[in-house]
Amino acid sequence: MKLSLRRDGRIVRSGAVLAAAALVLSGCGGSDDEASDGEGYGDVTVQLSWIKNAEFAGEFFADTNGYYTDAGFGDVTLNPGPGAIETLVASGEADFGLSNAIATAQLIDSEDAPLKIVGTKFQKNPFTILSLADGGNILTPEDLVGKTIGVQAGGNETLFDALLEVNGIDPADVTKVPVEYDPSPLIDGEVDGFLAYLTNESITVEFDGYDVANLPFADNGLPFVAESVIVNERTIEENPEMIKDFLRAEILGWKDALADPDEAARLAVEEYGADLDLSMDKELEQARIQAGLIVTPDVESNGLFTISDTLIEENLATLAAAGVDIEADDLFDLSLLTELLEEEPELAELPDDIELPTS
Repeated sequence: MKLSLRRDGRIVRSGAVLAAAALVLSGCGGSDDEASDGEGYGDVTVQLSWIKNAEFAGEFFADTNGYYTDAGFGDVTLNPGPGAIETLVASGEADFGLSNAIATAQLIDSEDAPLKIVGTKFQKNPFTILSLADGGNILTPEDLVGKTIGVQAGGNETLFDALLEVNGIDPADVTKVPVEYDPSPLIDGEVDGFLAYLTNESITVEFDGYDVANLPFADNGLPFVAESVIVNERTIEENPEMIKDFLRAEILGWKDALADPDEAARLAVEEYGADLDLSMDKELEQARIQAGLIVTPDVESNGLFTISDTLIEENLATLAAAGVDIEADDLFDLSLLTELLEEEPELAELPDDIELPTS
């Protein structure tokens, strides 16, 4: 059985769960026929990929500002991760999930999971090889040669191996050692580089007083979308308007989040993640950095959550490097987002005052 990549590098065995998908779907809030009577969609569950921090500021705004309610939803449960996002959506236990192209494609390929990506928040994935500027200082793929790199077991190993492959680096020239998710081995000098997130460990290490260097996967041969909205194919077939209304609320929420990173951080620290002891400075920095993963020239032209044909082809190439053979139509269905933006072209307009990182 194949293993599904978790955003935090964890892996989940999923085959048995999919066998019960049809039974669970019948009881899922977004899978009934409530919308047909004009009274709304009822309660729905959105499975997040991580804890309730600034990574989900757009969802917090959509909830706080009533965009989900305006779209016809009842209670919208933002279920924190990490968890088996793709399996939960495939089985009907969650109506929507926020995942990435690698994890979703793996489950489709290995289990024939009835999943589709219908839009994406992160145009650029946040995976990186983090190093200290006065240590490993890994800025190019060639800098990996001769270095010791800390890599979490499971899906992250697949990604790291794919990074070496697409950049023509012999794995024998790099020492890969197992680590957990705490970057202490990097700070302590046990490793030269550490597989991390631009929006997480990279920020925390820098805030601890270290000058950091990053080798982002998205800019070095492994582009793939992340924080993508995934749905069950049955929902596309039976309730397409619900998906369009959800995407509208998401777009509006993320417009607000991008326009106001200070409030995005406050919502994470003081409200939605109030029990997590989050740092306001770190969450604000995360809100600013992730804007550069969300807003690209394609998004400026086409709107939030869109995925260009070129980016889809790049995703397929990355998947092939990671050993996943899948066709675009088996992974992506952007038809409902396209319809929505054609019907409401103002949704594609971005706020004028988005603060994008300079590097």
